[in-house]
Amino acid sequence: MANTFSLILTLATLITGIIWGIDRFKLAPARKKKMAQQQKVTEGSVEQTHLAESIHKPSWVDTCSSIFPILAIVLVIRSFIYEPFQIPSGSMMPTLLVGDFILVEKFAYGLKDPVTQTTLLETGKPKRGDIAVFKYPKDPSVDFVKRVIGLPGDKIVYDPEQKELRIYPNCSISNCVRALPIIYSSLKESEWSLFFNIDSMVESQKGSYQIPLGEPVPSNALRQAERIEKLDDTSHEILVIPQVYTQSRYQQPGLPDNEWIVPPKHYFMMGDNRDNSADSRMWGFVPEENLVGRAVIIWFSLDKHDGEWPTGVRLSRIGAINQ
Repeated sequence: MANTFSLILTLATLITGIIWGIDRFKLAPARKKKMAQQQKVTEGSVEQTHLAESIHKPSWVDTCSSIFPILAIVLVIRSFIYEPFQIPSGSMMPTLLVGDFILVEKFAYGLKDPVTQTTLLETGKPKRGDIAVFKYPKDPSVDFVKRVIGLPGDKIVYDPEQKELRIYPNCSISNCVRALPIIYSSLKESEWSLFFNIDSMVESQKGSYQIPLGEPVPSNALRQAERIEKLDDTSHEILVIPQVYTQSRYQQPGLPDNEWIVPPKHYFMMGDNRDNSADSRMWGFVPEENLVGRAVIIWFSLDKHDGEWPTGVRLSRIGAINQ
């Protein structure tokens, strides 16, 4: 959908720009010359306004010329500076919630052609802990948002029981010595609970809902736990379900389950909602060319859940994203 919109916007800007250019540098001078000739023929007997009306610019040309600058500004901003996205799922909870609208810094990982996504100018690389938007490798028409966990050459080891990461930078299969210091706080109960079917306390709905601490959780739901994960210089909250074992589905050839070595020009991504996220553990690595940008700001937020209509606006969530 995003690629289709980019193509439509680019074509609309190109077409209106051509019309604007032809009118500005060819048709407008011709109209001006014709008006001067008619003024000379009539010797001032016809009013200026009547002459202008008789040699007026076609309405469709006027419309295209008027909207071209607007389209051009939108195209430049959206393609090279910032692009808005909406969070569709709870995989990045509690950092990003369903209903959050975010701005993505497009120039963070390079300036790209808005249609082909070819990198035109290198401006930076992802860092561990960044929240990145990227094209889903299995279906590039779909945009995903996850946290950057592994850089090229990193060995990633995930313990699905302890819900903890180990990362060995600059690693090969036979040479993994020093692990990065990743610090975890102790687990504590969260207000978030994950429902597994439609027979929940919220009629005909499923997903994550807040249930105040101390209140009972329905039998078809599990209360989640939260903790702080410090990865490099980034500290962020993650959600886990201690009693659930989330099995990774993507196994890299030559390595055991839950271990991966990130290939060159690829990245390993994970959601902050560790037991409710389809990420690199499930489908593999993200190629560098699939990167869209870095999420930096929540500019609007609707109080909603999957499959529900919004019930309000969460003004308290507006602001810079805690990376």
